[in-house]
Amino acid sequence: MSKYVKQLITKEIRNRLDGANYLMLVNLTGIDANVNKDIRANLARKGINLMVIKNSLAGRAADNTSLASAFKNLTGANAICWGASDIVALAKELVALTKGKDTKGFEIKGAILDGETFDAAQATEISKWLTREEQISVLVGQIVSIGAMLSGQIISVGGAVASQIAKVAEKENSESAESQTESEDK
Repeated sequence: MSKYVKQLITKEIRNRLDGANYLMLVNLTGIDANVNKDIRANLARKGINLMVIKNSLAGRAADNTSLASAFKNLTGANAICWGASDIVALAKELVALTKGKDTKGFEIKGAILDGETFDAAQATEISKWLTREEQISVLVGQIVSIGAMLSGQIISVGGAVASQIAKVAEKENSESAESQTESEDK
């Protein structure tokens, strides 16, 4: 491959990875072409990109980025996946693919997140984390529960005070009504 072509490919890879701060390395070796096509289509529907790379070109494309350490000392055939709402959603999709009957050759080789590299076992563990959406729902639930508890306490105390005021007012009304009846009787 000529130097010019390598530069073009490197630039294209750099453009595709622009803005990505995480990705996962996978192996597609041994997967049937039709299954490979189905995997790519399924991932694309979920907003996940899959690209087979030449290790040296990908390494050059990722130089001076947070992804650079993912391409150090890579050997063999590799593909990279990035996209989805976060790395946890990406990892969950890829782990599900490793368990498929048709996808026997599909394996996770590693991951990188904000410059920190993960080996295959650690990358698989990422799939057990909460996704961004799950984390937001937990956080919102915690915030709402505090507000609900606070409003319940305020309402219960306010309700107790209101009922006591009502009893006092009722007692005063009954006493004033009795005193009026007594004054009318005299």
